[in-house]
Amino acid sequence: MLKPGFWDHPEEAREITRERTILNGRIQTYDDLAKDLEDTEVLLDLALEEEDAEALQEVEGKTKALEDALDRFEVERMLSGSHDLANAIMDIHAGAGGTEAQDWAEMLLRMYLRWADRQGFTTKILDFLEGEEAGLKSVTFTVTGTYAFGLLRSEVGIHRLVRISPFDASSRRHTSFASVFVTPEVDDDIVIEINDKDLRVDTYRARGAGGQHVNKTSSAVRITHLPTGLVVQCQDEKSQHRNRELAMKVLRARLYKIEEEKKAQAMKEIHEDMKDIGWGNQIRSYVLQPYRLVKDHRTQVEMGNVDAVLDGDIESFTRAFLLQEAGLLPVAENHGRTGADV
Repeated sequence: MLKPGFWDHPEEAREITRERTILNGRIQTYDDLAKDLEDTEVLLDLALEEEDAEALQEVEGKTKALEDALDRFEVERMLSGSHDLANAIMDIHAGAGGTEAQDWAEMLLRMYLRWADRQGFTTKILDFLEGEEAGLKSVTFTVTGTYAFGLLRSEVGIHRLVRISPFDASSRRHTSFASVFVTPEVDDDIVIEINDKDLRVDTYRARGAGGQHVNKTSSAVRITHLPTGLVVQCQDEKSQHRNRELAMKVLRARLYKIEEEKKAQAMKEIHEDMKDIGWGNQIRSYVLQPYRLVKDHRTQVEMGNVDAVLDGDIESFTRAFLLQEAGLLPVAENHGRTGADV
């Protein structure tokens, strides 16, 4: 970095600086873990020598904290994709099941917001289309934090819920579906050429569950990118200018994804696939009746504590997905195709 001319090529310089920051952070984390382990070993020796039960309890707590920190370090080590460090833009859409599916989509939103809070990430809802009777039809929100996209890309796909319907007077069991889609948030210094003539900008009155955010002026913005057919919208802010700015950020992120894959058709096919939100395409099933179990059909990881999962405890699924991606976990055959195993 001290080499003459290093900053003559800003984009390359920023990339090298980013990589240096990542490596320094990992080295620091490793050093901190090694020091904590050494301190814990010393405390354990003293506790055993003096037969100090209270100190042994402290060692147990420190050991658990070390295990959790080591798990996080291992997960971060596996996040080496070009955009894994980026913030994430998430979309949730209710699928087959009517009111049931719309309620399920809102449950997923709550799960991811709680997960983000557990990670120390911040979230912001950009667009929210509420359901006709309950829940939501669709929502777009950002998750801001280091490795947000790298962790959340494991959630892309169809999520299936089986439960006794709270909306069915006969208390029958229902199956509902919702889709989750994630893209990285693109930095403003990445140039994506967007011509004004390729955009159709519509304004409308804000709506939904925003309460005080709902206003009587046309501050909400919907932007259609005509060449690709991509549509983004934002209604969270009271200012039309700010909503347009946020919507353009989302549009830029999605166009960047298309550019990165070299084909606009690839993104179109992804969106078309996401329209088939129904039986046989799920990546994960959440069963509340007749038994309680969450199962990921890709990794075969299961959790019996469904309430904890719906409260944001999805780290086991994320870790297994990354291990499978790294070739350290077998790929499940025909995952989610029959649903007979859940």
